[in-house]
Amino acid sequence: MRRLRGAPTIPREYSYFTGGREQSRPLFSARIVKYTRYMNYFLRLAFPVAVTLLLNAARAQTPDVPTRAVQPVLPTQSVSEDPDDPAIWVNRRDPAQSLVIGTNKIDAGKGGALYVFGLDGRTRQIVKNLDRPNNVDVEYGLKLGGRRYDIAVCTERLKHRLRVFAISRRGRLSDLAPEGLPVFKGETGDRSEPMGIALYKRPTDGEIFAMVGRKSGPAKGYLHVYHLHGNGNGLLKADFVKSFGAYSGKKEIESVCVDDALGYVYYSDEQVCVRKYPANPDSPYFGQELGTFGRENRVGDHEGIAIYTRPNGTGYIISTDQIPAADGGTLYYVYKREGEPGDRHNHTRPLLILSGGADETDGIEIISTPLGKRFPNGLLATMNSGPKNFLLFDAKKAVP
Repeated sequence: MRRLRGAPTIPREYSYFTGGREQSRPLFSARIVKYTRYMNYFLRLAFPVAVTLLLNAARAQTPDVPTRAVQPVLPTQSVSEDPDDPAIWVNRRDPAQSLVIGTNKIDAGKGGALYVFGLDGRTRQIVKNLDRPNNVDVEYGLKLGGRRYDIAVCTERLKHRLRVFAISRRGRLSDLAPEGLPVFKGETGDRSEPMGIALYKRPTDGEIFAMVGRKSGPAKGYLHVYHLHGNGNGLLKADFVKSFGAYSGKKEIESVCVDDALGYVYYSDEQVCVRKYPANPDSPYFGQELGTFGRENRVGDHEGIAIYTRPNGTGYIISTDQIPAADGGTLYYVYKREGEPGDRHNHTRPLLILSGGADETDGIEIISTPLGKRFPNGLLATMNSGPKNFLLFDAKKAVP
């Protein structure tokens, strides 16, 4: 079968990091490559029909909200088993060399890992031996031992802890706390298993906090806040600060997202809504729910949340409706970051419903920073379940 015009070249091998050395292996056999091309051809034919049906259904539920279907610029290579959540690290020296860091959410013995991708979608590094890494986030300028580090932090669900990795100027990840940082101490069962995470860097002093969700929890205080800092001897600590967050009890809370500049944290109470709280644990209003949104008639679960920022405090909040590709693929509801005139916590009216063809998306991330020739308008990364990869979109096409 001839190759479709504009179809991406399928990479034949990947590199991974183990034992201090970089290795490479074939990514696919020739038979799988051929099968993948046939499936890609089929999906290109079926995709417009399914998307049209799904967007028509969304229009019927929200008739005044415009809809848009977009195609990714490219996919990443696949992880071995179960992608879940992406984060984006911006290389400030050379934005074109920025990275997408994604979780492979399985047991350590089966390949649990962080996958590090370049903006060409190719795997740059695999950080192995993580026991069901669920979600991941990136922050800049952690103070430790007289130095500052860019960090990627993931939840290691089956070990009940956080794993923290320094990101070098060249984009290599190295472990800052090999023993991990315990969370949800004293809890048992699902209440002890961390899932979602978002990092908050307080603008006033640069201190970094981890907002951590879990598999199950109480109706109040579902999420815990941990202060990430040094212990005075160059070692990293995660001190529990406070708990917060209402929980409907309907399913679970996984996706968490923080707006550093405006000082808010958002999380998905699955099958119910998105909830908004103050992010600063020292705020007198911390723990007070500021608003909810995303209560439209969603098809699937409320999943990934991401924030497209502008310097003037405006921008967009994107909330995921997790839908299988067979039913048209995931939808993304886009809201005003700044709220409505006179009510900055009112995000109830979506501005746009976006479809990108992704299968049952969990995590997403978006940035408005230009990232070189491939992504001059910023980048939206979304998890894509069936193909076990992440889709990379032009961020400008994902917002009004």
